[in-house]
Amino acid sequence: MEAKYDVSIVTIGSLARTFLENNSSVILLDEGVRPNLAEMVIEHTPGELTDDIKVGDKLLMGGIKYTIEKVGEDVNQNLRDEGHCTIVFNGEGSMPGQMIVKGSGQPVISIGAHITITKK
Repeated sequence: MEAKYDVSIVTIGSLARTFLENNSSVILLDEGVRPNLAEMVIEHTPGELTDDIKVGDKLLMGGIKYTIEKVGEDVNQNLRDEGHCTIVFNGEGSMPGQMIVKGSGQPVISIGAHITITKK
């Protein structure tokens, strides 16, 4: 499958795991873009979004493959600008910066792991 986006986790903020556990979500952001948010986010290497993310595309994160169910209206531009979006796992959401995905459970996040989005 052709990758639209591929980045590596470089920092996991102290509150990022709590958000995953309590809210089934993670917030992504390019490394060093907003230091004031570092505790809340997963920072990753900058990456190029080569094509808009669409419903039906796949997310591979933490060893689990997810199907993208909903893409908020701001997700694609935010990823291009700052590597930023909120991923909600196996839940509901309607915020413009959220991407809703479905799969088997929550990912195991670790430094060096890839976050990859591919075409359907």
